[in-house]
Amino acid sequence: MKLKSVGIIGTGSALPERIMTNYDLEKIVETSHEWILSRTGIEERRIADEKTTTSDLAYEASLKAMEMAGTSPEELDLIIVATITPDMVFPATACILQDRLGARNAAAFDLEAACSGFLYGVTTAQQFIATGHYKKVLVIGGEIMSKIVDFTDRSTCVLFGDGAGAVVMGEVEEGFGILSTDLGSKGEGGKYLYQPAGGSLEPASEESVRNRRHFIKMGGGEVFKFAVRIMGESSARVIEKAGLELEDVDYLVPHQANTRIIEAAAKRIKLPMSRVKVNLNRYGNMSAASIPVALDEAVRAGEIKKGDHVVLVGFGGGLTWGAALIKW
Repeated sequence: MKLKSVGIIGTGSALPERIMTNYDLEKIVETSHEWILSRTGIEERRIADEKTTTSDLAYEASLKAMEMAGTSPEELDLIIVATITPDMVFPATACILQDRLGARNAAAFDLEAACSGFLYGVTTAQQFIATGHYKKVLVIGGEIMSKIVDFTDRSTCVLFGDGAGAVVMGEVEEGFGILSTDLGSKGEGGKYLYQPAGGSLEPASEESVRNRRHFIKMGGGEVFKFAVRIMGESSARVIEKAGLELEDVDYLVPHQANTRIIEAAAKRIKLPMSRVKVNLNRYGNMSAASIPVALDEAVRAGEIKKGDHVVLVGFGGGLTWGAALIKW
């Protein structure tokens, strides 16, 4: 059986209106604008209000992606939501979204690979379409990180923001679309980036809430070292798998975690920063939403054009990583 060529045929994104600057953070935790900017490259981030859910942002982003793709809700065969901040433990946020969109023909499930989640979702969707099992798949990376961030912990609260990005995937002309992917995990590194309580290991209790165990915990140094290495290695692997050379890459859309990590990845594949999408100065780290929001901005700004070879690459808790090379 010949596999179909699969690509992204529509993109969309949604962001909360509220902007929290580094100067705002100075008022609630011991930090400074200069300290945050020099170490991360972040100047501000978007923060959702108390009533906004991950499915709310996913819904807005999905409508925009579907409009660009010229796809109706009834045409969707599958909805995948990559998130670590679902509306609730179950039902899946994807099911909540399926109902709200009116996508009555679509199967739906959530996928959790932290900041790598969107690329895991894209790779999963590719398999369904390439084999002919499905024709149209909606993949969303959506997060409201502000609801699991400890705003008394200055090492983590300055990093994260809220948002959602969506793509519609479908069959594209031969030779275009996803040319190669690379997924991986390093489970022994899970202890460096995690949320201790709320699962079967440590169910919610008065003690877990009092001890702030429902917030993100991170070993920043270990995560940084892992990210600098794996972002470059994974990018290089998808280029090699696609049978291309480094000089064939036109554009890089990396996970938006830290400017130094992004610069290291660009250097590894010999790409000037002028051909790298960077928006973390405005949004911070949006986990699974990071790459699809950046991708949507690049597409709508005309920074990515038909025929361009584009590398998407990210890393996240797990520890996990993922990359994809797409001929747009």
